[in-house]
Amino acid sequence: MSSTIIILAIAVVVLIWLISVYNRIAILRQRTDEAWSDIDVQLKRRHDLIPNLIETVKGYAKHEKEVFEQVTAARTAAISAKSVAEQGQAENMLTQALKSVFAVAEAYPDLKASDNFRELQTELSNTEDKIMASRRFYNGNVRDLNTLIQIFPNSLVAGLLGAKARSFFEVDSPAERENVTVSFADGDKTEDKA
Repeated sequence: MSSTIIILAIAVVVLIWLISVYNRIAILRQRTDEAWSDIDVQLKRRHDLIPNLIETVKGYAKHEKEVFEQVTAARTAAISAKSVAEQGQAENMLTQALKSVFAVAEAYPDLKASDNFRELQTELSNTEDKIMASRRFYNGNVRDLNTLIQIFPNSLVAGLLGAKARSFFEVDSPAERENVTVSFADGDKTEDKA
């Protein structure tokens, strides 16, 4: 009789553990999805601000066509990115292209003084700050989820549930971490040295 109680107690403990691991995985999946949704909202806001910024800068710097084409191409790539890794890479390219736009603006005092440009720059800066905060929140949830599903014996339950490690949303290469250098040697050309 006592061995039956022990077996039953072990079965109950294992069942409680399984339920606990299952629930923690489910919660972290939801938090990670929510965090990605927050990033997605901020990225959409960023993507929506960029055409206005480009049009404002174009009014002052008409001959900077190459810079505008780079930003437009990077924005298109960012919008069409599918996976987290693709999105991260595309957004990093877009950030580099935007740095070029702001560097171009430095050469045009009238543009820098424009209320419309300053407002767009402030909005974009605020959006960038929100993206960074959302990225940290997302990456924290990814870390927690990945840790939970990779620790033994949780990995056994995670394997049964089909839980897979998520990708971090991050800068991919050291080159993308560098600032863009812009030179106005002849006064008319922008040169990206990064």
